[in-house]
Amino acid sequence: MDPEIVGGIAGSAVSYLLVKLDAFATRELNLQENINMTLQDLGIELRSIEALLRDATSKKDPDHQFTDWIQKVRDQAYDIEDILDLFRLDQETVWRRFRRRQSIHHFIKNIEESLQKIQQTKKRYLDMTFNNTDLPARVAPPFNGNNVDPVGIEEPTNKLISWALEEKQRRVKVMFVVGMAGSGKTTLVRSVYESERVKKRFDIHVWITASKPKTTLDILTLLVEKSDCPITQRDDVVSLTHKLRQELLNRRYVIVLDDLWVKEVWESLRLAFPDDGKDSRIIITTRRGDIANSCRFDDSIDIHKLQPLSPERAAQLFYLKAFSRNGTCPPDLEEVSKSIIQKCEGLPLGIIEISRLLSKKSPTKNEWKTVHDSLESELRSTGQLSNIMKVLSTSYKDLPYHLKDCFLYMSIFPENNPVERRRLVRLWIAEGFVTEETGKTVEEVGEEYLKDLIDRNLMKANELDFDGLPKSVGVHSLMLKMILSISHEENFCTVCTGGAPRNLTRNTRRLSIQKQDFEVSDQDLPCGTPLEEFPSVITDLLLLRYLSLRNTKISSIPRSLSDLHFLETLDLKQTLVTKVPRGVLQLEKLRNLLVYRCINMERARPFDIVQGFNAPKRIGALKNLQKLSFVKASVQSRLSQQLRMIQGLENLTQLRRLGIVELAKEDGASLCHSIGRMPNLHSLSVTSLSMEVPLELDAMTNNPPVLLQRLYLKGPLQKFPKWISSLYDLMRIRLKWSSLPESPIPALQNLPHLVELQLLDAYTGTQLEFKSGKFPQLKILDFQQLEQLSSIVMEDGTLPCLQKLIIGHCSRLADVPRGIDKLFHLQMLVLNDMPDSFVTRLRRNGGPLRGLIQHIPCIHSYKQGQLEVLEDS
Repeated sequence: MDPEIVGGIAGSAVSYLLVKLDAFATRELNLQENINMTLQDLGIELRSIEALLRDATSKKDPDHQFTDWIQKVRDQAYDIEDILDLFRLDQETVWRRFRRRQSIHHFIKNIEESLQKIQQTKKRYLDMTFNNTDLPARVAPPFNGNNVDPVGIEEPTNKLISWALEEKQRRVKVMFVVGMAGSGKTTLVRSVYESERVKKRFDIHVWITASKPKTTLDILTLLVEKSDCPITQRDDVVSLTHKLRQELLNRRYVIVLDDLWVKEVWESLRLAFPDDGKDSRIIITTRRGDIANSCRFDDSIDIHKLQPLSPERAAQLFYLKAFSRNGTCPPDLEEVSKSIIQKCEGLPLGIIEISRLLSKKSPTKNEWKTVHDSLESELRSTGQLSNIMKVLSTSYKDLPYHLKDCFLYMSIFPENNPVERRRLVRLWIAEGFVTEETGKTVEEVGEEYLKDLIDRNLMKANELDFDGLPKSVGVHSLMLKMILSISHEENFCTVCTGGAPRNLTRNTRRLSIQKQDFEVSDQDLPCGTPLEEFPSVITDLLLLRYLSLRNTKISSIPRSLSDLHFLETLDLKQTLVTKVPRGVLQLEKLRNLLVYRCINMERARPFDIVQGFNAPKRIGALKNLQKLSFVKASVQSRLSQQLRMIQGLENLTQLRRLGIVELAKEDGASLCHSIGRMPNLHSLSVTSLSMEVPLELDAMTNNPPVLLQRLYLKGPLQKFPKWISSLYDLMRIRLKWSSLPESPIPALQNLPHLVELQLLDAYTGTQLEFKSGKFPQLKILDFQQLEQLSSIVMEDGTLPCLQKLIIGHCSRLADVPRGIDKLFHLQMLVLNDMPDSFVTRLRRNGGPLRGLIQHIPCIHSYKQGQLEVLEDS
């Protein structure tokens, strides 16, 4: 294992422990003096260790003794973390079951032993010597201009050449070419740089590798040297910048900065490039999308996001390398070849390295399957594909400590299994990976961590939500192999994909069971699905922070759940649980309480599809709650006024997401009052007691939740709540079964950030009118079950950003919206169970209204689930 990777993991463990140690000492004010002194000594020593680890990971070629030392540091950090957690257990309740096994004296002894071990091993470490050469970031094989594989880069090459040659603005323009490690950035840019048309266009051509550890001074020196300017030993950044500007002035230049890693380097370098109207070009390749994104404000800077090769192009490149004679795959190797290509996910580095390895193997199915099944081990430092590991791991090494554990956490999830974004952030928080920052919730900080990992091209967004944020995320298949290799070597997570784990020890930190029929013998681990009863062993996991029994058949949870004092998330989605015990109110750290299920529509009306739970009447005691859904309001409506759960919600001032079902009409005002006390609310869902019971939500006029971004109202509205028009941050609103007699469009049309609007049986009028210049950001517009609607008018200039229009079950609507032909950004029109006469007028070859929608790329019509494609082929 690369010692730098090992040091990074140990360093992040120590950094996290220091945060925990400080928080512990601050919170526990009544510690015995000897305990307090021990903790202070431990903190001093750990800070020294952390500094040494940060220094050590920048060195080259440390020996096995160093690797062994930092592994021990990591294990000691984990042990101390466990001791601190156990000590914090409430001494009046849960502490009793530990009293026979542990004592205050024992805790002190354990901590002191850990301190002594760290001190001893640190002394040995300080006696070691290292080569002070920094680790190079550029580990990919050097580019050979005569050995370019043009497969799959023809289109982006032509695009970049056109960009380099255009003469529209007569100014310096910059192009960031961004992509994950091994995606072919250098190959693409070299094909542009070596183009004859580009060579003829520019007077000066300079290619510089900008990898770490090169500084601004290093790169400026190279640029000046390649510009044939004299350099003296006294030259610094200022003098070199002046020399380069003078050399480039009044000359048309193209400069490539390959493999840029540091934002500050670029910000300093750009001062050296004169913008004198000569149409010069600068091309920068980088894995760090965050650097490119930070420059988006400048209209002279463009970003080209390099995409993976298509399956067809990936196969072409693979066969070209694996079967160099004719590039044709034998029939008996097609199946295993396709599986390998699929694992490469269009990454040129992986395709080329693996196919080259296979080209040296005997072309037999057995030999190729052996390589296929051993990819993870071959990627390790001693494997035949270690070059892939070196290239990919450089991005990991560049991560700050606080992101390393977040990234390695992807090892707990099975391959090709998208991970819900919010779930991942909650897990990071439960693990303690996310550090609190002033003015932000830990959820907001966690979201920033995730964005940073995506921008760095270490993680990817699998599916985007309406607001542009990822619904789910994942990592590249080969990147996951690297993560699993590091995780295995460093005991970050034990992954079991078949059979019982053989290496479970006292030091096992995490266990990921990725096999449904998994069984563990002689251990009290709740494994196997579906569960029908709450596993009693869970309540013995006293340090548990995250509990998800989602998609099981359990119907109740025990009172002893109150023993889990550290629990932050209780996820009971899609279970049969309809009530939580009062003991939940003792879980003061609880941040997410998710108890609901969506039942089969065949067994319930669409209105009743979401089934919530009966919450304790004093639910307001959980003052740290961030997310609460879906609470039944109907049962509490029979209680006396002072005990009503709805009123108790006003104490949940930290709530960001709230879901209420079965709300009685008379409880509407109380709910409005409670919501007015939730200044951080971002998402609100309210469903009335039945389709006949109206929602009374007019009482929120004085204190509307101004940060609200998502609003879901389900049930009759006698009039549209005025306060909604003041929600300037609102991005999505869905009105269902509202039966409004007046159009809600005028009340919503000026919301500056509204992206999605759905009206489902929400309006009983005959016409909807969209005025010019209104709904400036709306991208998705959905009309369903508007039975009285006969016409939709869209004035010229309205809905300038609309991309998707859905119309369904509107039986009296005769024609498509008037003005649809002026919606130039509309990408998709979806029709659900619309009358035959409506659809016929839009069909190809004779539909009289066909001309109004011919500019729309995708037009789908569904009739009882059967799809008819209407767009031009």
